[in-house]
Amino acid sequence: MKRLALAGALALATLLTLPAHANVTDVAGVKLDQRITVAGSPLVLNGAGVRFKAIFQVYTAGLYLTQKADTTDGVLGAPGPKRMTITMLRDIDSGELGKLFSRGMEDNMERGEFVKLIPGVLRMSEVFSKHKKLLAGETFIIDWVPGTGTVLTIKGQVEGQPFKEPEFFNALMRIWLGPKPADNLLKDALLGKSKQPVQSR
Repeated sequence: MKRLALAGALALATLLTLPAHANVTDVAGVKLDQRITVAGSPLVLNGAGVRFKAIFQVYTAGLYLTQKADTTDGVLGAPGPKRMTITMLRDIDSGELGKLFSRGMEDNMERGEFVKLIPGVLRMSEVFSKHKKLLAGETFIIDWVPGTGTVLTIKGQVEGQPFKEPEFFNALMRIWLGPKPADNLLKDALLGKSKQPVQSR
């Protein structure tokens, strides 16, 4: 009994002294907090994974919502703030990435709906082109903040004015979650149906 009591005490002591990064998910070496706060609202990590191109890892992506959702419609219809965080795993031309995002939006929308968003798409492409390159380890963030719009943060710096239309944020999310996603395995991972190995700590 004494041994069991001692073992229990040691286990409790271990739990109480866990490091501050205990609630993180490791995706290809990138640490993602399982819980964050955006615009005063607590969000949970809905899912995370890696974007592959052929055999190469391009970036990690993590999706945060106020409550978990396992369908595209569930994500797009979720209330409150939302966040997609992207961390590069290799150097990439920022302008080219902006073009790929624009194409991904177009591929996952009806033509008439995409045309309405073209001014915002062009402005987003300009923002990415300004940065020339995104290097391995650098991050950009796409936030949806109700009443404000879509906020782009690149390398820790908020870029320009928010994109106010909810449709713009949803179009961005369809790049990864639409019927023609950038990467099917990444889509499953972001929806919490992961087929990609991640580690929680």
